[in-house]
Amino acid sequence: MNKKGSIIDIVFVLVVLVFFGIVVLVGSKIGTEVNEIIQDNSEIDANTKEQSQRTISNSMGSIDNAFLFLVIFLAIGILILAALVRVHPIFIPIFFVAWVMIIFLSGILANIYLGMAETAQFADIASQMTFMHNIISVLPLIIGVFGIFLMVVMYKLWSAAQ
Repeated sequence: MNKKGSIIDIVFVLVVLVFFGIVVLVGSKIGTEVNEIIQDNSEIDANTKEQSQRTISNSMGSIDNAFLFLVIFLAIGILILAALVRVHPIFIPIFFVAWVMIIFLSGILANIYLGMAETAQFADIASQMTFMHNIISVLPLIIGVFGIFLMVVMYKLWSAAQ
């Protein structure tokens, strides 16, 4: 019950990354459309239009960089949590089977994001989010590597404690 690190952490990372990616796509699309309305409105002064355009362009780059840091911090977090748990190595086959299923699930979720990003409405925004798009396109590989590191940390610590 008090497990601090487990295979569930990889599922958490997977869901957070895909959910964040989809929310950013939708939010950026809404922000871009609002900015277009502001730019087309003749009653709004030029300073406001300039600020609106600058906010949209700066926020897209910032969110894209934040996604990269989110991946790195989540990876560090699951490794720290895995270091807090001692698991007997007899559970490696169960971990391996669950890990393979999670990699399969990550492929499905990555395809959902990529399918959404390739639609005509989101293609322009997805092309501006290079880190996010590239990371999610190789998400099964990233989840696989996270799983290997998690497995090594969790099961190596058990033998070191004996």
